[in-house]
Amino acid sequence: MQRGPARAVKSAAIPGIKHIVAVASGKGGVGKSTTAVNLAVSLTKLGRKVGLLDADIYGPSVPKMLGISGKPSMNPEGKITPLRNHGVYGMSIGLLISNPENSAIVWRGPMVMSALQQLLYQVDWGEKDFLVVDMPPGTGDAQLTLTQRVPLSGAIIVSTPQDIALMDARRGVNMFQKVHVPILGLVENMSFFQCPNCQHKSHIFGTDGVQEAAKEIGVDVIGKVPIEISIRKCSDEGTPVTASEPDSSEVKLRFLPGNCRFSKDCLKTFGTLGRHQNI
Repeated sequence: MQRGPARAVKSAAIPGIKHIVAVASGKGGVGKSTTAVNLAVSLTKLGRKVGLLDADIYGPSVPKMLGISGKPSMNPEGKITPLRNHGVYGMSIGLLISNPENSAIVWRGPMVMSALQQLLYQVDWGEKDFLVVDMPPGTGDAQLTLTQRVPLSGAIIVSTPQDIALMDARRGVNMFQKVHVPILGLVENMSFFQCPNCQHKSHIFGTDGVQEAAKEIGVDVIGKVPIEISIRKCSDEGTPVTASEPDSSEVKLRFLPGNCRFSKDCLKTFGTLGRHQNI
């Protein structure tokens, strides 16, 4: 069945936020939330004021990864105050429901849209250089609503190197392009596994897949993150590896400024969004 053109939706700025950056993937399980959390912490290491919005209503994981819990308070204006940890101000539906680690959120579309609206515009984000949005996986109603209603400065696409994940990543890129959101770059997660004993590298999910996809799309690969025990362990403990092990060689190489391609190139890319602003 042929459909007519999509109805134009006017986006509304979030007071105090300079740039809103979406971290997205075409499918779940590729490390999108881990990337979003560590990117947010990395940006604080560069002296930026950063908020982190968990927009994955059905599977909120930011509270656990960022190490925040408890019900947020309300300010005198009736807005929700985000919780701060590791220098990042975080907000998630997981902070507003009971027993978030075990409760299933069984909501239809309108309730999801209402929750996203509340998390975006009824939270006192304050003055922030960046609001990093951990997008829900896929390209459905929630994703389309966010891309149309929120003035995104750009999007980062996270994928693993294998073909089946890259198929979905390309769909994600296509969605953002259709709504005229710039693609800031691709992050290759689970790039390889290096044996801690013999140092042999195994490319479990294949090689060069994300690099080839980025070349095809016309963007850069702004990070290659290996399968690393410390990244998984720190995420489970609520202490992102960029905060808990900032001096390790792996973190310096993958996430942090100085030797870090990940956040340094990201910031360089972000800078092209606002050349006339002091980002």
